[in-house]
Amino acid sequence: MSAEFMGKTRSGDSWEPQFVTDIDQSTCIGCGRCYKVCPRDVFDLVEREIDEDDDAYDDYEDDVMMVMDLKDAGDCIGCSACARVCPKACHTHTPASAVA
Repeated sequence: MSAEFMGKTRSGDSWEPQFVTDIDQSTCIGCGRCYKVCPRDVFDLVEREIDEDDDAYDDYEDDVMMVMDLKDAGDCIGCSACARVCPKACHTHTPASAVA
């Protein structure tokens, strides 16, 4: 781990930020919660074609649905707020030491 990315919580515990590196669009429901809590404009809402194998296939009349995508993962500050509000656990986070 890189010492420059380590921090301390108010209680004195060590903390290493986890940066978003991927969104699983097959489980994303496009609710926008991650978009709303992100302070850095990392996410974007995009269209995704629905396959007949998708769990959500029966819920949509169209053959597309809106899901979240990474707009600019480089702007992520590692707060993990997106992962905390996601009802489907779509986000993959990685420590900076593994990303660099």
